[in-house]
Amino acid sequence: MELHQRIVSAPVDFGAIRSEFGLASAYPAAATAAARDAIDAFAGTRADRTDIPFVTIDPPGAMDLDQAVHIERTSSGFTVHYAIADVGAVVDPAGPLAQEAGGRGQTFYLPDGIVPLHPPILSENSASLLPDQTRPAALWTIECDENAEPQRFSVTRATVRSRARLDYASVQADADANRPHPSIAALPEFGKRRIEAGLARGAIGLRLPAQSIIRDDKAVGHWRLVVEPRTAADDWNEQISLLTGMCAAQIMLNGNGSNGAPSVGERIALLRTMPPPIVSAIDSMRRTAAALGVAWPAEQSVGRMLAGLDPNAPATLVLMSEATGLLRGAGYTVLDGVAGAGVNGSGVGAQSAGGARAAGGAELDVDSRSGGYAESPGGAGSLDGGGSPDRSDSVGDTGAPGSTRAGGGGRTAKSASGAQTANNLQHSAIGAPYAHVTAPLRRLADRFATEICLARCAGTEVPQWVRDGLVPTAESMKRSDSIAGKVERACIDLTEATLLAERGGAIFEAVVVRDANGTRPAEVFIADPPVVGPCVGAPPEGEQVQVRLVAADPTTRKISFGYPV
Repeated sequence: MELHQRIVSAPVDFGAIRSEFGLASAYPAAATAAARDAIDAFAGTRADRTDIPFVTIDPPGAMDLDQAVHIERTSSGFTVHYAIADVGAVVDPAGPLAQEAGGRGQTFYLPDGIVPLHPPILSENSASLLPDQTRPAALWTIECDENAEPQRFSVTRATVRSRARLDYASVQADADANRPHPSIAALPEFGKRRIEAGLARGAIGLRLPAQSIIRDDKAVGHWRLVVEPRTAADDWNEQISLLTGMCAAQIMLNGNGSNGAPSVGERIALLRTMPPPIVSAIDSMRRTAAALGVAWPAEQSVGRMLAGLDPNAPATLVLMSEATGLLRGAGYTVLDGVAGAGVNGSGVGAQSAGGARAAGGAELDVDSRSGGYAESPGGAGSLDGGGSPDRSDSVGDTGAPGSTRAGGGGRTAKSASGAQTANNLQHSAIGAPYAHVTAPLRRLADRFATEICLARCAGTEVPQWVRDGLVPTAESMKRSDSIAGKVERACIDLTEATLLAERGGAIFEAVVVRDANGTRPAEVFIADPPVVGPCVGAPPEGEQVQVRLVAADPTTRKISFGYPV
C-alpha cells in the first residue's frame, strides 16, 4: 500500500468567492476622491515626535502599516512608544469615505488580493506608516515596571517617522543572531515577560496549525497550501498590541489615563469582550487530557497547561483544537453614558444600569493578516476556520453570533441586579478588559475606540460623531467579522478540494484531531498537503493513522476521508 504522491499546487480561481459574498474591491468615486484629498485635521496641534526611531513589523509586502514601535529598557523597567496611524484625523466623519468604510467594516484578505476598508491611496500611502515618511499618528506611551506591567500610559496626537520596515522572520533571525535592531532590542525580554504576565492573569494562547494559501511562482495561476510558520517574534510583537488594547480599555472605563483615581463620570467605551468558559467545557477538556495521558494538575490553569505542551505531539493538536470551544461568544460591548467606579486589569467596580449594548459575532481575528492568540482559535486557516485582520494583534475567536441593546431583550452586559460585572466587560481569553485600537487602517472599530482614548487623555469631550457611531460600528464589526470568517474558510476549502480533486482513493498519514460524536464525523489533520477534513469511520482521537481520500469536490468545496483504509 503506497502513500499519495506529493501535491505541489493547483489552479484556483477565487473570483466566485468574491461574488458569493458581495465583496467589491472598487471604491465609489466620491469616497476615493475624499481619500485622495484627505488632510490632517490636527496638523497644527500635534507634538513632533519624529525624534523617536520607530520601526514597523509586518508580513513581507504589506503596505497598509498601522503600527510602528519603539521599546527601550529603563532603570525601572521598559518604556514602549507605539504609534498608530491616525485615521480619525484624515477621515471626515460626515463624508463619503466614512460612510463607505462604515459599510465595509474591515479589510478582507483573499489569497489573490485584498478588499480594503479604505482606498489604497490612503491605507497604503498617505496614512500608512511607511519608512522615511512623516505621518500623523496616535502615539501611545506606556511605562512598565520590571515585570512589564503597565504603570503609566497615555495617548496623544503626534507626528512620527518610521526608520525601517521589518518583517517577523527578519526580526526573529536578528534575535537569534543577537543583532536586534536598536529600536526593538528590548522586545524579546519584554515580550517574554508579557507572555508570563498573561498566563498569570489566566490568558489562553492557542497554537494550532495555520493554513495559508500562497502563489506557486513556478506555475501561473497555481496556488499552494502551506502551514504558516509562527515565530517567537510574532508572539513578542503581538504582546505590544495586546498591552495597548488593555490600556485603552482601562482609559475608557476609568475615564482618564494611567494610575489615576477612578473616574466617577460617565463611561464611554467600545470594548472587545468575551465571556468566561463554561465549567462543563473545561471539565470535558480535562477528561480528554486524561484520556490522552497528559498531566494537568487541578490547580493549573488552561493557559498554563496548553503553554507547557510539546508542540510536536499529536495530543497537543487535539487539546489545542478542543480549547477553541472554551473561547466562544466574543463581541463588541458599547458603553455610552454609564456612570460608575473605575476598573483595573482584573476587574471592574459596580456601576449604574443602562447604556450597555453588546454585539457578538465570529471574529476570525485581533489584528492581523494571520491569526494567532488567545482570541483567535480560528485564526487564518486554523482548525476551526476564521480569519483576522493582523498578526500583531491577532485576537480572533469562534464567538457565537447575536447582538442586543439595552432595553431591547436578549443578553446585555448587565448582571441580574442591573450592575455590569467584571465578566461582562472582560475578554476572558486575555484575562482583562480589552479594546481594539491598533489597526485602524484595516478595522473600523479601532478608529472609534482611539478617539475615545484621545479625548479622555486630553481631558476633552468625546466627539458626538464618535458617540453616535458606536452602536452602528459594533454592528458593522459583527457583520463584517462573520463575512471575513466565511470568506477565509471558503478560500481554504476551495483550495483543499482543488488540490485533492484528482487524488481520489489516495492514502494519507493523518492525526485524528477529534473523534466521531453522534452524527458529527471525526476530524483529521494531514500535514502534506496541510488540510483538515472530516473522516468517516471511527479513527481514535489523538492517534496517528492512515486515511483514504473519499471525496474532493471543488464545486461544493468539500473533502472527506475514510478510516480504516
